[in-house]
Amino acid sequence: MNDAIDLIISASTWIIPVLLAVTLHEAAHGFAAKLFGDDTAQRMGRLSLNPIRHIDPVGTVLIPGLLLITAAPFLFGYAKPVPVAFHRLHPQRLGIIGVAVAGPATNVLLAIVSILLLVWLPSFSPAVNDWLGTMLNQSIWLNCILAVFNMLPIPPLDGGRVLTAISPLPVARVLARMEKTGMIVLIGLVFLLPYVTAKLGIDLPIFQWLVLEPANALVRLLANIFA
Repeated sequence: MNDAIDLIISASTWIIPVLLAVTLHEAAHGFAAKLFGDDTAQRMGRLSLNPIRHIDPVGTVLIPGLLLITAAPFLFGYAKPVPVAFHRLHPQRLGIIGVAVAGPATNVLLAIVSILLLVWLPSFSPAVNDWLGTMLNQSIWLNCILAVFNMLPIPPLDGGRVLTAISPLPVARVLARMEKTGMIVLIGLVFLLPYVTAKLGIDLPIFQWLVLEPANALVRLLANIFA
């Protein structure tokens, strides 16, 4: 019984930051889209802070769960993308950039809030302090990972949409066509290729190079500023 309680308490230090991170990330996209003239997310009930409206069975439940069960050194997840009619944004290019950046910017803001809470929260019992400290540290790390990952300049990630918006029209058209296949390319590049090369005895930690190391640098930067 005690082992089950310990497992639930331990899991909650990841589950709560994951739900907050992905829910507020997607809601931020929707609020930014409304600000730039598109109310699609609002009409579809996605301008909500209710995590259930944003949960993706694979990205919010299965992937984080598997990483948690296998004691992975990091946790990763995503929610259902908020629907945005990009042609309704005005001005369009600035709107696309604003909507795209809103999600990662929210993750950075959540990391900052977590740092401030870690520094300024009053002391409770040792057990509560340990739980809060672990959860807030997980939140800082997770939100920085999500911010960096989503700003990779590969469609359909947010960074890819920013790149599409600032590119000349011929390049933007090519990037826009990558929206449907970009995630497959990304998964192959970041996860499958290192797996295959590891079987051949070649260490190719692409996720570490592209995401974990920049995220770690972002954590250190925010801690230096706000801690």
